[in-house]
Amino acid sequence: MRAEDIILRPILTEKGYDGIAAKKYTFKVAKGANKTEIKMAVEQLFGVQVESVNTCNVRGKMKRMGRNEGMTSSYKKAIVQLKESSKPIEYFNSLS
Repeated sequence: MRAEDIILRPILTEKGYDGIAAKKYTFKVAKGANKTEIKMAVEQLFGVQVESVNTCNVRGKMKRMGRNEGMTSSYKKAIVQLKESSKPIEYFNSLS
């Protein structure tokens, strides 16, 4: 798998913004990716040094519109902690 296939997009929420100051970044990642692959993909794409990776599977929620029901898609989320000596990811710095 290529790095672009593993890291799908950043997750930009209030809780995610709070972690930027501590060099914690949240990404939506491919379901089949493991922590080692996620670490290597972030280091390759952004040129940073990763200290640790935490992952969790997020289940889809039930949504309704009128009488129609459906589910949002489930996905895998990765929280990446950078090393103290590492530079921050520039994309997130422009948002805060």
